[in-house]
Amino acid sequence: MSALASLSTEFVTHYPARSARVIESLSVDEQLEELNDLDDAALMALFEFMSPVHAGQIFALLELDRQRRLIDRVPPRLAVVLLSQLDDELREPVMSAMGKLQRTDLERQLSFPENSAGRLMDGVFTSCRKSMTVEQALAELRASKVNRARSVFVLDDDNRLIGRVNVQDLALEDPGTPILGIMQPAEAMLSAIDQREQIVSLLEQYRLDSLPVVDAQERLIGVVRYASLFSAIEEVAITGMQKMVGNADESALSSAGFAVKKRLPWLHINLLTAFLAAAVVGLFENIIAQFTALAILLPVVAGQSGNAGAQALAVTMRGLALREVSLRDWVRLLNKEALVGVIDGLALAVTCGGGVYLWSRSLGLAVVIGVAMILSMVMAGIAGAVVPIVLTRAGQDPATASSIILTTVTDVAGFLSFLGTATLLSTML
Repeated sequence: MSALASLSTEFVTHYPARSARVIESLSVDEQLEELNDLDDAALMALFEFMSPVHAGQIFALLELDRQRRLIDRVPPRLAVVLLSQLDDELREPVMSAMGKLQRTDLERQLSFPENSAGRLMDGVFTSCRKSMTVEQALAELRASKVNRARSVFVLDDDNRLIGRVNVQDLALEDPGTPILGIMQPAEAMLSAIDQREQIVSLLEQYRLDSLPVVDAQERLIGVVRYASLFSAIEEVAITGMQKMVGNADESALSSAGFAVKKRLPWLHINLLTAFLAAAVVGLFENIIAQFTALAILLPVVAGQSGNAGAQALAVTMRGLALREVSLRDWVRLLNKEALVGVIDGLALAVTCGGGVYLWSRSLGLAVVIGVAMILSMVMAGIAGAVVPIVLTRAGQDPATASSIILTTVTDVAGFLSFLGTATLLSTML
C-alpha cells in the first residue's frame, strides 16, 4: 500500500463524516479509485456516514469477496441498507458466499412483517445534506435518477433525517439558497415495523406524497412512496368491508373456539413449567419450614427477577424486530445484560437488604436476600436476551413463546438463588 493510501486510510478512520462528504461529491469512477486501497475497517466507517444511496452504489461495484467480508462485519442496520440497494441478481451471489447461519440471519433481517413499512418501502430514494445549496441538491436529484420524486430528504452529518424539501421549491428557488432555508421539518416518520394502519393514518394527517422509514437512531433507511401508500389504503378499505360481513382474518374478536385452539396448548406448557418451578421450591422444603420468613420473602425475589427478565426480553425483541441486532450479536447482548444485572442487583440488594433488616432485625436474612437479588437479576437479564435469540435461531416466533419460557427461567432463578443462598448461609439466619 502506498504512503498516500495509508494516509487516506488513517484520515478516513479518524474523520469518517468529513471523508464521506468528499467521496459523495465525486463521480462513481473517482469514488472507486479513492476507495480501492482503503482497508475494510475504514470503508465500514465511511459507509456509516455516507447516504444510503451512495453507499449502496459503491458497495454494488466492490468485489464479491470484499462485499461478503463487509456484510459480515457491519452492524445489522447497515447490512440491511447495503443489501437492500442491490438488485436480486446482485444480492444472491453475496448471500450464497456466506455460511448457513449468517445467511439465515441476513434473510431474517431483510424480511419484514406483511403490510409493514419495511415491506412496502423503497430502498432507492433522493437525499441531500443540510449543508448543501439548492444547486447542489438539484445535482443530487439528477444523479439519483429516481423517477417521479416529489421530495428530497435532508440528512445531517450522521445520516439522521431532519427534514424534506419539495422538488418544486428546489426548481423555483435561487441556486445559491441554502437547503436549510427552504427545508420543512421531518414531522412524519415511520419505523420499519409500523403497520399499514399507521401508514394510512400519517398519510391522512400530513397529506404527504411519501413517508420516510427510519431506524431507532432516526437514520433514513427507505421511503414508502405514494403508490405503496394508496395500496395500503386500498387494503385497509377492503379489510374494513370484510369485517363488516364477518370475513376477516383472525383478530382480537375472533371466535372463542379459535382462540382456545391457539392458546390452550401454550397454557398446558405453562402449567408444566409451573410444576417445574414448584419442584425447585420443594427441594428446599426443610429450610422453609425452619425459617418461615423465607416463604414470605420468596415472591419478592421471584417478582424482581421476572421484571428484570421482561425488560431484557422487550429490549432484545425490539432490537431483533428493528434489525438493530442480529443473531450473531448474542455474546454482546449476553455481556451487556450480565453487566446490567450486576449493577441493578447491587442497587436492589442495598435497598431490599436494608428494608428486610428493618423488618426482621436479622442481618443474616438481609445478606441472604441481597446476594439472591444480585444472582437472580443477572440470570434473569441473560435469559431475557438469550431466549428470543434462541427461538429465532430455531425458526420460531419469539413473540409466541418467549414470555412462557422466560417466566419459568426467572421463577426458577429467583427461587434457586434465594433458597440456595439461604441454605448455604443458614448459620447466619
